Amino acid sequence: MNTKYIFITGGVVSSLGKGIVAASLAKLLQSRGLRVTIQKFDPYINVDPGTLNPYEHGECYVTDDGAETDLDLGHYERFLNVPTSQANNVTTGRIYKTVIDNEREGLYLGKTVQIIPHITDEIKRRMTLLGKSGKYDIVITEIGGTVGDMESTPFLEAVRQLQWEMPDGDCMVLHLTLVPFLHAAQELKTKPTQHSVKMLQQEGIKPDIIVCRTEVSLPESMKKKIALFCNVKADSVFENQDARSIYEVPLLLHQQHLDDVVLKKLKFRNVPQPDLKEWEKFLNKLYNPKTECNIALVGKYVELQDAYKSIQEAFVHAGAVNSCKVHVRSVHSEFLDATNIKENLSGVDGILVAPGFGGRGIEGKILAVKYARENKIPFFGICLGMQMAVMEYARNVLKLKDASSTEVRPQTKDPVIDLMEEQKTLTTKGGTMRLGAYDCKLKDGSLAAKIYGEKMISERHRHRYEFNERYAEAMEKAGLVLSGRNPDTGLVEIVELPQKVHPFFIGVQFHPELGSTVMKPQPIFVNFIKAAIKYHAGK
Repeated sequence: MNTKYIFITGGVVSSLGKGIVAASLAKLLQSRGLRVTIQKFDPYINVDPGTLNPYEHGECYVTDDGAETDLDLGHYERFLNVPTSQANNVTTGRIYKTVIDNEREGLYLGKTVQIIPHITDEIKRRMTLLGKSGKYDIVITEIGGTVGDMESTPFLEAVRQLQWEMPDGDCMVLHLTLVPFLHAAQELKTKPTQHSVKMLQQEGIKPDIIVCRTEVSLPESMKKKIALFCNVKADSVFENQDARSIYEVPLLLHQQHLDDVVLKKLKFRNVPQPDLKEWEKFLNKLYNPKTECNIALVGKYVELQDAYKSIQEAFVHAGAVNSCKVHVRSVHSEFLDATNIKENLSGVDGILVAPGFGGRGIEGKILAVKYARENKIPFFGICLGMQMAVMEYARNVLKLKDASSTEVRPQTKDPVIDLMEEQKTLTTKGGTMRLGAYDCKLKDGSLAAKIYGEKMISERHRHRYEFNERYAEAMEKAGLVLSGRNPDTGLVEIVELPQKVHPFFIGVQFHPELGSTVMKPQPIFVNFIKAAIKYHAGK
């Protein structure tokens, strides 16, 4: 059987949750025994989101193979429990760069290079690349942006062409739109959806299914009205009502038989019903916690929830495993100082110092590490957070008052964190960090070894600076355990304090949050929450 393609577009406004709908539908199809993958096509001209400020586009999600991608790929992995790759995220910038490179190499034989056919042909090639691998029964493609955006037009044109080029039943379009509820009038309004579908049709694309994002349930009469005015079958209009958790969305869509309708349109036969028992168990634990804990997330992008999306979701997964409701308190490191540290961190059962770049908010993060270490509050540092733990220990235990990172203070006398050697000759920023999955060998008897239950692990990285090996001996003599190293380079990946000194203190150079999924919660997060529960109970 040919690989089938589902294209997901959005209308009216952005941030309706196309990524969640894509991941939820993929989960339902996967749970019915089908091989499914999801890819995201983003309309911005950046080659990838690696150089974007988190305030611009939320977190940058990194895959095993080192691709810097859109945060929606995190949702795909968390729902499907299957790694994504470079091929799962494509931007306008990457498309144009490929076409221009081809033109420079003379591959178009002197032809005038145009949006149609050259740009759209490259988009179509990328859209069908994963399908041609033979690994998947269904490829779901999320088109970023909103119908009507100038930037999305070439992507929509490519979808239009594929919709007519592919045999019937091999391709379908799902359109996610908004049905607003006007509180003053106490009415749902379908007009924005009608206009959105009309704009999509003006692009030459006929949606097969319409999913309506809404605050309140849609009556059947309104679904029939949408079907009538938007030229779709009555059984092809679904609601995506606000849910308590994003992880409930697959079940809510299954209750409406979305997966049945999709399989019928794609001409699948005799596909078994979904097995969602484990998913339901997870939701049951999530919704019925037996305890709670309070975690301080110390970072400098806390105003934007999506800046630390994978960390937030890893707490959800770890909380469910421990039957614990995790309350995350965002603490802005830039405004943290000696006069307010106690006020901002009082009552917390664990402190996570988040990743980041640049010097802003650094001193606040170091203060948070010191507060956690001295008060024996469970501590977890990720990437820059691990580097802050090293700097704090060097300053306050080794008494190296000038200890810093060359990222923050290039002329520091004690660069306990320094630029990686291979980074020193680089001049371009995009895609040049230490990216993707690398092995890490754990020290026997360490907290890290106890957490993972293995001697060798693999985790994803995204950094330019590293622990300076010149200070390793002094640090270890002073009590800091260097419990994880890359077996090839010797790069320090994990630092910790012995549990006889501190109940839970660990910093990691990698990004463990990127590997946490519903079905496989990340071990450090699980044990961090376990330590926080114990701390909470002992107050």
